[in-house]
Amino acid sequence: MPLRNLFVLIAGLLAGVAVWTARHRDLPGSRFNEAVSIITRSALEPVAERRLFEAAVAAAVGELDEHSAYIPPAEQDGFAAVLDQQFGGVGLELVHDETTGDLVVSAPVVSGPAWQAGIVAGDRIVAVDGVPARGVPLARAVGLLRGPVGTPVTLRIAPPRGTYDPTVPEESDTATRDVRLERALVTTETVLGDRRRPDGTWSFRIDDEPAVALLRITGFGERTAAELDAAVASLGTEPPLRGIVLDLRGNPGGLLSAAVAVCDRFVESGVIVATRGRRGATGEPPLEPREATPGAVHADVPMAVLIDGLTASAAEIVAACLQDHGRATVVGSRTFGKGTVQSVVPLGAGDGLLKLTTAEYVRPRGTGIDRRPADRDDAGWGVVPDRGAEIAPPAANLDRLRRWRRQRDAVGVPGRPAATAAAPASRAIDEVLAVALDSLARASAAPAQFGGQEETAGDADGAAAAGE
Repeated sequence: MPLRNLFVLIAGLLAGVAVWTARHRDLPGSRFNEAVSIITRSALEPVAERRLFEAAVAAAVGELDEHSAYIPPAEQDGFAAVLDQQFGGVGLELVHDETTGDLVVSAPVVSGPAWQAGIVAGDRIVAVDGVPARGVPLARAVGLLRGPVGTPVTLRIAPPRGTYDPTVPEESDTATRDVRLERALVTTETVLGDRRRPDGTWSFRIDDEPAVALLRITGFGERTAAELDAAVASLGTEPPLRGIVLDLRGNPGGLLSAAVAVCDRFVESGVIVATRGRRGATGEPPLEPREATPGAVHADVPMAVLIDGLTASAAEIVAACLQDHGRATVVGSRTFGKGTVQSVVPLGAGDGLLKLTTAEYVRPRGTGIDRRPADRDDAGWGVVPDRGAEIAPPAANLDRLRRWRRQRDAVGVPGRPAATAAAPASRAIDEVLAVALDSLARASAAPAQFGGQEETAGDADGAAAAGE
């Protein structure tokens, strides 16, 4: 056979293989297109192709794990706002009154449009631009309040039914007022202190335990590390700091990078966390560690970390890191057990985002955090409090604590003074914090002068707000 003919034959065979491979590789896609065509042509009730596409992608992602998801274009801005800590809106944190269905202001964002208009914690939103708000899901209510910067929205506001102090009886005043607001760029906080000052800034030292700093981290976003730096810088030197409490209760997580940055502030060296990617044919993939850098803050000050069953993901990384390095006593109840990494991949043409689980966390001591579907309570998932520091207050006590905390987090607004903080001291109303304070006293080299009283080494026996 002439050499030229041999080359032609080989080229033809390669082309045939390529066509066959491409056909079979594209078979699921072609079958999907065929199914969509049949539905579009024959279904009794017509459905837009975009809805079919979004439903199909969501169903495919649903075959993966509970943390993977398809985020349609309409939800992209809200998803980004949680991590960016910025959005266009009026600046309100909202909760539902489970008894009445009322939409209640948990707290206005300081200096935001709602705060400037005199809306305070406890106020009830009766309607948004004439749309009744009672019984409206929080996600829907947030959607009504958010919008492009500079656009108006009118809220019908009713006064609180009562104060957040559970000892004060409910009020029956039903007077309402309309408040017209202009949406602005709102920046949310993730690092909170013990109470608000009249000017809206935080006091990070516990009022009745001034030698102890309380840093409450509610999530891990782009600005969390910078907020933490500012909080630590504001502590000053008087009285001498004898303890730091990092409160991660109810923290659902956020950015891995933010969690690593927070740990790096308190750990001098070593692994903060490692990630492990997809298993392949060759076995376990290598670990990718994140290392601490020198220069920890307040390295000689004892620490305690507060956790509960809603502490998850990035928050679990922080708790596990500080526990494994012996940097902090972990107090509270076992964490959620969400130890996987989600990567966000944008689809072409603005067709939404894929949030896919692409790796898992491994804590410094080499064990995982994630609770798999088959894991029982005796498996090694999550973060478990240190021995002697386990405490899970009953629901009634937690509800009382939430009410007390919301009041301390409130701040006065122009023309309306802030509510007076409820009477109980931190130790009396927050049982988990009390255990942490005892652990800090025992960790001190000398008896700690907390709140003017000598603390000896004696034995010591959450609904999230929707940010708008």
